[in-house]
Amino acid sequence: MKEKYQEYIRQNHSFDKMTMVGIFCLITIIAGIFGFLYEFVFYYFNGGMKEFFWRGGNFLPWINIYAIGALAVYFFAYNHRSKPLKVFLISVVSSGIIELIGGIGLYVLGDGFRCWDYNTEILNFGNIGGFVCLRSVLFFGLSSLMLIYLIVPFCFYLAKTLPKKLFLTLTISFCAIILFDEIYNLLIARLLDLPRASDIYKKIGFHYVNFK
Repeated sequence: MKEKYQEYIRQNHSFDKMTMVGIFCLITIIAGIFGFLYEFVFYYFNGGMKEFFWRGGNFLPWINIYAIGALAVYFFAYNHRSKPLKVFLISVVSSGIIELIGGIGLYVLGDGFRCWDYNTEILNFGNIGGFVCLRSVLFFGLSSLMLIYLIVPFCFYLAKTLPKKLFLTLTISFCAIILFDEIYNLLIARLLDLPRASDIYKKIGFHYVNFK
């Protein structure tokens, strides 16, 4: 295991452009699902461990900002993988900036709309306007270590061992399904006045976090 780790750190992993597309698709899928699971568990504890809340606005258990953050961390931190502390610090800063810009952008463009609000959450020390807090960026920093030293090597392993056509078919297809789900709920359903995931899930009985 130690030899495999050292090989991952030292080796210059090169893939053709299409294989890299597949790898990015796989990172997008895994990171978005990871984010959903994290928030599903966190808001259970944040709500007093009385009920679970469905997070995100999609039919599938996937949250976009985690995928965006994971891709950003990959681009900013992957080349520094020989220095875990540097990876952690880069990840903390980059994820904090993404969260702050994303939160403020949604708030301004959405006329006060928030997808998250650290003002109302537990462990919100270092809170800046409810958009970012120390707990969140430290968690993202730790998660980024898992991304760089576990998920990315796993993606590379699949890219190398699976037949290229199968790898690309699976990763691009699943990513396309997730992105269509996202586009439908963000744009298509709004423009055509169609039922969104949140509308249907609320009717079924799922609970959502309501920010004031």
